[in-house]
Amino acid sequence: MRHMKTGMLCLISVVALTACDKGGKGEYSKTLKNVNVIDESNLNDIMLTVADPNEAVTYFQKASRDDPDRLDLQRGLGQSLLRAKRATEAGVVWAKVIKHPEANNDDQVFYANALVRQGEWKKAEKALDAVPPTYETFERYRLEAIIADTNKEWKKADSFYQTAVGLTTTPGSVLNNWGFSKLTRGDYDEAERLFGEAITYDPSLFTAKNNLVLARGARKNYTLPIIQITQVERAQLLHTMALTAIKQGDTQTGKTLLEEAIETHPQHFEAAIRSLRTLES
Repeated sequence: MRHMKTGMLCLISVVALTACDKGGKGEYSKTLKNVNVIDESNLNDIMLTVADPNEAVTYFQKASRDDPDRLDLQRGLGQSLLRAKRATEAGVVWAKVIKHPEANNDDQVFYANALVRQGEWKKAEKALDAVPPTYETFERYRLEAIIADTNKEWKKADSFYQTAVGLTTTPGSVLNNWGFSKLTRGDYDEAERLFGEAITYDPSLFTAKNNLVLARGARKNYTLPIIQITQVERAQLLHTMALTAIKQGDTQTGKTLLEEAIETHPQHFEAAIRSLRTLES
C-alpha cells in the first residue's frame, strides 16, 4: 500500500510537471513573440532615423513583401523613399497608403510631401485640402507655406510660415525657406533678418549663410555678416558675394572678393579660380 501511494505521488508529480512544462512553453513562446515585436519595432525606428536611406528602403521593401497587409511597413517604406530622395516612388507608396481604411491625417501630409518633392503642386494642394483645418502640425503648415509661395499668394505664405515656426523647436530650415521667399520678392531687409534668425537656431545651416550673403549683396553690401563660420565656409561665402557683385556690375569689387576667397580657402579653390580667370579674360 505504501508503495502504491508512493507510485501515485510520483505519477501526480510527473503530470504536474508536464502541465507546468506545457504552460511554460506557451508562456515562453508568447514572451519570445513579444520580444520579437519589440526588437522589430526598434529596428524599424533605427531604419527610419539613423540608417542609410537606401538600406532602409531595401529593408522595408522586403518586409512589406513578406507581410503586405501591415500598414506600418508601408509607411516605413514611404518615409524611407522620401529620405532617399526617391520622391516619385514615394508618391506611389503613399497614394496606396492613404487608401487604407486605417490611414490618418499624417499619411495624407506625407503624401502631399512626396507630391511637393515631385513638383506636383496642384496635386499636393489637393492632398492638403483633404486634411481637416483643425489638424495643425509643423509639417502640414510648412507644406502649405511652400505651396502658397509657388502660387505667389504672399499673405497666405507668410501666415503659414509664421504658424509653422510656432509649431517647432527647431525652425531653422523653415525660417530659411521663408527668408528665400522674401528674397525672391525683393524684400532684402526682411530676408536678411530671417536668414540671420535661421542661423541662430542652426549654426551649421550653410544654405542660410549663403542666402544671407545673397540678401546683403542684393543691397550692394559686400561685407560678410558676423556669424560663426569655418575657414572653408568663409571662402565659399566670399565667392558667392563676388559673383553677386559682378552680376550687379561691380566688377572690380567682385575681382577683389574672388582673390580674397582664393587666398582664404585652405585648399585649391577651383570654382573661385575659374571665376577669376573668366573675369580677367
